[in-house]
Amino acid sequence: MVKNLLRDEKLYFVAVVPPEPLGAELHQLKEYFRDKYNSSKSLNSPPHITLHMPFKWRESKEKKLLSALEECCLPLTPFEVALKGFAAFPPRVIYAEPVESPQLHDLQKTVARAMRLSLNLFNADYQGRGFHPHITLAFRDLKKPRFHEAWQEFENKPLKASFLVDNICLLKHNGSTWDIFQELPFGNFISAEKGERPSEETE
Repeated sequence: MVKNLLRDEKLYFVAVVPPEPLGAELHQLKEYFRDKYNSSKSLNSPPHITLHMPFKWRESKEKKLLSALEECCLPLTPFEVALKGFAAFPPRVIYAEPVESPQLHDLQKTVARAMRLSLNLFNADYQGRGFHPHITLAFRDLKKPRFHEAWQEFENKPLKASFLVDNICLLKHNGSTWDIFQELPFGNFISAEKGERPSEETE
C-alpha cells in the first residue's frame, strides 16, 4: 500500500491508544513476542484499538481531516475500557482483549460515520464483518509453529487492566512505522481533576 501512494499522499488511521503506564506495559509485551517468538511487526505502531483502518489522504489536506475528526469528538463523553485477558486470530495473531462495551462500539460507528459523510472515506475492511476491538501484540509475522507455542503460554495468562478513553488518535505512517500525529480530545466531559465542565465554546 505504501508503494502505491501518489505524490503528496500519506497513510493514516484512527485509533484508541491506551495512556501510560498501560501503554508502556503493552509495548513491553510486544517486545516479549519479538524476543521470544520472533514476531516484531506489531512494534511498527503503538498499542492501539483500531477504529478506522488505514487510508490514503493528501498531506496538503490534513487540516480538513483533523477538522472532521475534531467535530466528531465534540459531543463524545469519556468512558472506561477494561482488558480481560488474551485472545487470538489463529494461526497468526495474539492480542490483548478488551471487554465488549456499547460505548466502544458506538465510538467506532461514530468515527466511521464521520469519515464517510465528511470525507467520503469508507472503512472497507470492516464491511461484511463486525467490529472486533483488540490490541495486537503478535502480528502476522508470527510463524504457525511459534503461534502454537505462544498461545499455549498466553491462552490462560491473566491480564486485568482498565483505562479511560477521553480522546482518539490520528496516526500517520512515516515510511516505515506509525506515529501518533494528533490526539483529539472528547469535548463533552467533566474534568476529573478540576471538576469543571467544558466552556460553552466547546459544547
